[in-house]
Amino acid sequence: MNNQVLTRGQMERSLSQQIQLLYRTFLGHQPSKVFCQLIDEKLTIVIENSVTQPEQLLLEEGHRPLAKQVREDLNHLIEPRMREVIESVLSTSVLDFLSDATLETGRTGVIAILQNPPEIRPSASRRVSHTRSKTISA
Repeated sequence: MNNQVLTRGQMERSLSQQIQLLYRTFLGHQPSKVFCQLIDEKLTIVIENSVTQPEQLLLEEGHRPLAKQVREDLNHLIEPRMREVIESVLSTSVLDFLSDATLETGRTGVIAILQNPPEIRPSASRRVSHTRSKTISA
């Protein structure tokens, strides 16, 4: 991916796929959806159904504090790997990484602040739109 400049949408899709793969490989868990949105040097990620079966079992059995501690530990352990995925796909360093999960809804939210905005290739629709606006105003 680093040799080819991607569109914003391609980067966001690639990140979503790589994060799902990371969860499957590292946690043995398949999130239902991963949404990524890249704006300049800011990346937001929402992971739906991020709570694993052991965490769900702990919640069901009334061990919420333990389930919360397990989630915090998992987030801490997966953070370096998620940083690597982000840096690999976007070809820039992650300066700050904020993450939290809500056990009741099963969602995890991530905000990553990047060192630089990644190089983005304009999408075909934007190039056509931009070309048309130049033609009309000329």
